[in-house]
Amino acid sequence: MNALLNDTDGDRYSWYNAPEEIKQLLHAAVEAWEDTAQSEQFILQALAHPQTDVDTLVSAYRYFFYKQKDAMARRLALQVMAEIRTQEALPEAWEDLQPILQDRLLDPAIRLYLSAYTALGVMLARWGAFQAAIEIADRVKTLDDKDEFGAGVLVKILTPYQSEFQL
Repeated sequence: MNALLNDTDGDRYSWYNAPEEIKQLLHAAVEAWEDTAQSEQFILQALAHPQTDVDTLVSAYRYFFYKQKDAMARRLALQVMAEIRTQEALPEAWEDLQPILQDRLLDPAIRLYLSAYTALGVMLARWGAFQAAIEIADRVKTLDDKDEFGAGVLVKILTPYQSEFQL
C-alpha cells in the first residue's frame, strides 16, 4: 500500500490532517472508485483506523453519498455533525445554533457542519422525506446568501412539489 503514494503525492495531501495510513487508504479508495466493493473496503478500513478524525468521517460520508449508499452516508454525516458540535461546543436547538452558525459561517468546522447538514437534506429528499428535506434546506439557505452549500437549489427543486406531499 505504501507504493500508492510517493513523496510527491504525500505533499499534495499535506493540508489533510490525517495519519499517513488513512491518507493512503482514502487515496486507494479514489484509485479503485470504479470497483465499488474494493473502494468501499478501503473507506471502511480508514473508518476503522484508531486515529479516524472529522476529516476522515467527512471523506467517508461524501464517498457513500456519491455512491448513493444513503444509509451509511446519513449515519456518517450525522456523526460529522455530532463531532463538530462537541468540538465547537455548539448547542443542539436550532434557535440557539443558528446565530452561532451565521456568525462563524467562514469557519472551516462550521462549513463542514453545514455541508453535512445540507447533504442530510438531499438524502432525506432521495428517501421521500420531502418536508424534512425542505426544513433543512430552508435553514441552511437563511445562512447562505451565496448558496455555497446548495440548499437554495434543493429548495427550488422541492418547493414546487411541496403541496403534493403535505398531509
